[in-house]
Amino acid sequence: MSGHTTDFTLTDGIAVLERTPAVLGALLGGLSTEWTAATEGEGTWSPYDVVGHLIHGERTDWIVRAQIILAQGVERRFTPFDREAQFRESRGRPIGHLLDEFAELRAANLATLTGWELSEAQLALTGSILRSAKSPWASCSPPGWRTTSDTWRR
Repeated sequence: MSGHTTDFTLTDGIAVLERTPAVLGALLGGLSTEWTAATEGEGTWSPYDVVGHLIHGERTDWIVRAQIILAQGVERRFTPFDREAQFRESRGRPIGHLLDEFAELRAANLATLTGWELSEAQLALTGSILRSAKSPWASCSPPGWRTTSDTWRR
C-alpha cells in the first residue's frame, strides 16, 4: 500500500524483532564466505559485518540504554555505541556461529523487554545521548529497527 502509515506499537515491534534472527538465518545460513564477506566496495559492510554489528548492539546498546532510562537515576547519559566493534569482536568467527549468537542474544533481550511489562508512563521516559539532548525510547531500539515516533507505544 503506497503511502500507508501506521501507529507504532510495542507489540508489533516485538513481532518484527522476534523474526529478524530467522530471516537472517534463512538469507545467510549455509552461504559461502565469498557471499557473506562480500561488500559493495571500500567503506561498505558485508552481511557478515552487519550480523556482527547487530550482535554488538544486542550486547551493549538497546537493552542497556533502556535500563538507564528506566532507572531514571542522576546519570542518564548513554555510553557511546561503537559502530565498528564487530570488526574486532567477530573476526575469524564463522557466520553460522554469529547467526546463532545473534538469535540467542535477541531472544534474551526480548524476554527482558517483555518481562518489564512497561507502562505508558515508562514508555514516555527519556535518557540522554549528549549532555543537553534528551533521547526517547526510540533511540535505544535495537540496531536495524528505528521508529519515527518519539516514544515507543504499545
